[in-house]
Amino acid sequence: MTRRDGNRVAVVIALCLGAFARAAPPPPNSYAPVDDRETFDATKARLEKDKAAANAAFQKLLGDRYDLSDKPVPGLTSSGRNKPIQGGVRVKLPKGVAGWVELAAMSPEELKNKDLFPAGFLPLPHDKHAEGGMLFPKSSIDRIKAQEGRDLKRFDVDYGLPERFLPEFPPAIYLTTRSDLGDVSRGQLVTLTNYYELFNGVLNPKQLEGFRLLLTPMMQQQFNATGDRRSERPSQGVACLDCHVNGHTNGATHLVGDIRPQNHRRRIDTPTLRGLNIQRLFGSQRALKTVEDFTEFEQRAAYFDGDPVIATKKGLTVLERGSQVHFMSELEELFDFPPAPKLNLIGLLDPSKATEAEQRGQALFFGKAQCGACHPAPFYTDNLMHDLKTQRFFKEKEIEGRLTSADGPIKTFPLRGIKDSPPYLHDSRLLTLEDSVEFFNLVLGTKLTEPEKSDLVAFLRVL
Repeated sequence: MTRRDGNRVAVVIALCLGAFARAAPPPPNSYAPVDDRETFDATKARLEKDKAAANAAFQKLLGDRYDLSDKPVPGLTSSGRNKPIQGGVRVKLPKGVAGWVELAAMSPEELKNKDLFPAGFLPLPHDKHAEGGMLFPKSSIDRIKAQEGRDLKRFDVDYGLPERFLPEFPPAIYLTTRSDLGDVSRGQLVTLTNYYELFNGVLNPKQLEGFRLLLTPMMQQQFNATGDRRSERPSQGVACLDCHVNGHTNGATHLVGDIRPQNHRRRIDTPTLRGLNIQRLFGSQRALKTVEDFTEFEQRAAYFDGDPVIATKKGLTVLERGSQVHFMSELEELFDFPPAPKLNLIGLLDPSKATEAEQRGQALFFGKAQCGACHPAPFYTDNLMHDLKTQRFFKEKEIEGRLTSADGPIKTFPLRGIKDSPPYLHDSRLLTLEDSVEFFNLVLGTKLTEPEKSDLVAFLRVL
């Protein structure tokens, strides 16, 4: 072989190695790129083109998993706005399984080997899991835009869960300090445009300032002024109470900021702030022990997906701990649970007010159903973390960008006022209380009968 031939071979080998290097997937990286890889207009055009397909994929996933039809429970409405509450088991049974009793009779190993764990019990992906980020229901987007002129609509994906399965909007506000006033929101969505008019004379000056700060937009990963945002126009950002609407929740979703890589990150449903004063663990992994810690942490990293580098790029707001953080936290801890007229002073049913079904449900809750082990009265939380080990029931697989892996430890949320806070579990995978009862009946192996399940749901609805 001549020297020229040798040089040609070396060039070919070098080109092949270069192509291989380019084709190889990048190594795992905890950091998002800080530099913009394309212009905003190019990003927007590309993602807008893919939006319909992203929305359709998530709707297909929902349709495969759930019965999404409108089936409100007769006579049952939310505490403040009398919104009809959806009922019935909405998770679809696997093909070939006749009913929930048959399914619950199978062992975890059998369900896993036969791939019979219901799809609706698997982790629910974000509406666009590869992208993630804050995503708001249309009702919130429309009302905030009308009242403040801010637009929380994303150009790459829309919120997919039907609003009939979400909490009432806008929700009522109950205060621990002024229970005599009932709903102090007067039916309004509280924003910077009306908070002072509504609460001047009801709250003290510190709490009023805390309210203002909780309603003040701050730069966030998808809503900011940089070129890699997901809002059409440069944005002022997102306020705490854009998700925790009126101190409750609107069902807005996000991905946890403290897990990598992306397909392991969990969808999170916005939890209510009602009853925050009795809670002791905060953050998606409950690593924060006070609401003050959480309030400060949100601005330093969690708003930016657990990434302080990106936070600096997009506009970090550092809150002053001794005043601003304290004022916000003091206000947050005033949001109370809705009234529960059938409960006595220690959070149990008053027999003179409860139906027989509700009383049977209470006995099941603290007995055969084992709910009371993690949800003791009066607030129905033990303020701990529990691992349900749901991975016993299914084989790992990726669904719309989300790896269906172990959930790990999850927080015991308070069940007081639970009928007002659909959907359920930390990632919204359970649309109704009936779904929740079927899920835990299977996971805990409690073997409840159909009448027992009905009684248990009746009790949950009066908490």
